[in-house]
Order: sequence, then C-alpha cells, then structure tokens
Amino acid sequence: MALKVVLITPAGRGSRAGNRATATRWARRLRELGCRVRLAAPEGAPATWRFRGQPPDLLFALHAWRSHAAIRACRETFACPVIVVLTGTDVYRFQHSHPEVFLDSLASADVLVGLHDCLEEDLPTRFHPRLRIVHQSALPLPSRAPRPNERTFEVLVAGHLREEKDSLRTALALRDLPPTSRLRVVQLGGACSDDWARAARDEMARNPRFRWLGDRPRWRVRQWMSRSRLMVISSRMEGGANVVSEACVAGLPVVASRIPGNRGLLGEDYPGYFPVTDTEALRDCLLRAEREPAFIESLRRHVQARAPLFRVEAEREALAGVIAACGL
Repeated sequence: MALKVVLITPAGRGSRAGNRATATRWARRLRELGCRVRLAAPEGAPATWRFRGQPPDLLFALHAWRSHAAIRACRETFACPVIVVLTGTDVYRFQHSHPEVFLDSLASADVLVGLHDCLEEDLPTRFHPRLRIVHQSALPLPSRAPRPNERTFEVLVAGHLREEKDSLRTALALRDLPPTSRLRVVQLGGACSDDWARAARDEMARNPRFRWLGDRPRWRVRQWMSRSRLMVISSRMEGGANVVSEACVAGLPVVASRIPGNRGLLGEDYPGYFPVTDTEALRDCLLRAEREPAFIESLRRHVQARAPLFRVEAEREALAGVIAACGL
C-alpha cells in the first residue's frame, strides 16, 4: 500500500523560494517511490492532512523553526514518524536566536535531514545519529542552450536579495576594475525588501558592470546559466543551495564563500573559495578567472566531478533511505 506523506513547507504555492522548490521537487521524487503526497503550510490544520479520512503515514517538515507548530501538531494528533529538514536559517540563525523552539523541533523528529555534508559541524552532537544527508538534484541544461558572449565575461548571481545571501557582494567586487576587464555581473532574484530593491537600483546607477533583472522563472535562470562563464555564491549562510547543484550539473564554474553550506556541496579541496564578505578577495578571484584560463578550467573540472552527487537518481535513493530510517 502506498505511503501517505504530508510535506510541510513554509513557502506557499507560487513562491520561488528555495523551500518551495525543494518541497515541489521532493514531492515528485516521493511519488516516483510510490508515495501519495500532499503539500501543506505549517499553519494548516492537521485535519486537512488526512487522505480520505485516513491519517498520514509520514510527515516531512521543512524548516525546524518555521514549521515548529506543525511538528508539534503532528506529534499530538498522529502516531506517524516525523522527518525535519534543516535549512540554512534554521541552523545558522534560529538555532541561536530561538534555541528552545529549534531544539524542540529536533527532539520531536525521528529523522533529521540535512542538505550538505558539513552540517554536523553546527549541529549538537546528540542529534548526529538521527541525521541523514540528501543532496538536492538538478537537471542538465538543454543541448541547444545559449552560449556565452565572447565580448564579455559574464558572471551570474542567482538568489533573492537578502542579508543571508550577501547579495550585492559581487557587484561591489566589480566596481572600479581596470578598463580592460570584460567582467560583468547579472543578478537574478527578487528583492526581499524595499531597501534591497533600492540598493540594487542605486548600484546599477553607479556601476555600469552590474545589472539586476529581478525575479525570473526557473527556465530563464537556466538560460542565464548557459550563457554565463561563472557563478558566484557569496552567501553568509546556506543550508545547501540548490543553485550550487545546478551549477555542478551544468558544468558552470563557481566562486563561493567559504562557509559550511558551500564546502558541504563543493568539497573541502575546491579551489574557488573566498572568505565570506571579503570584497577584495572576491575581486581577485574573479580577475584571476578572467585572466587565467587554467584556473577557470580547474573550477570546471571540480564542479563536473561533484555532479554525480546531484543526479535525480541519487536524490531519490537518498529519500528512500530516509524513509527506511523511519522503519517504513
């Protein structure tokens, strides 16, 4: 009999937030495993989580802090196992700002799921035995995708403009470059506040190397990945960004801040790291990528070597392992 799975995500229908993308993709993977899946919001009533009157067999809850009420409601209403999926703001922000809520969600979970290999570094030791890692999958770019422009060296930044992403760091790194540099940065992603939107517009006004195109559908992001020479992940915190998976599968070289969420996807020996928030170091890295073909080819070889981790089959097998860890 098919398992009845409720998948809780704080990002609503139509959202392009990472949590919604993860939930939608995992719903597809779980259905491929033969499960019946229902997506729900954390504030939803447990009565709506039933399948034709039957209780769920399993609950996935993305975000320990935002989904805390749903985790508690499931424990109080149903007897099914609970899987809590840990996000970047969970581990690197709310664990410290709201520890009681965060730790209560972890204690309520039968299994914890992380999205990158370095998560144990920042998780209390007592929870390590419950932790399983699921790398987020990505699809290859289409064979007829656009090619890079030979006249410029376009760098892509993809992600919503917010503090956790340190979103304008790449734009700052491209200020006042030598006139001979062909470096340009294209930024995709909606602004999470009026202040961020204003800052991006102000940066465009003063920095001719920077373009912010706002929120774009996934297919447009993939087009920009195919025409870019490099991607920058400048985040202060990440739970395991799917855009890194996509870059690896696409063979797109990455320059990334040296944080656990990036190291846990790209590997400890990845040659394209820079210290978080270090504008000068990022500028040096980008100029090196532009000037030294051997360096950017080294980055490309590394991301291509990581790509098998992010295959659809690997993600599906990992989710099957998470379900098995619940005894189902």
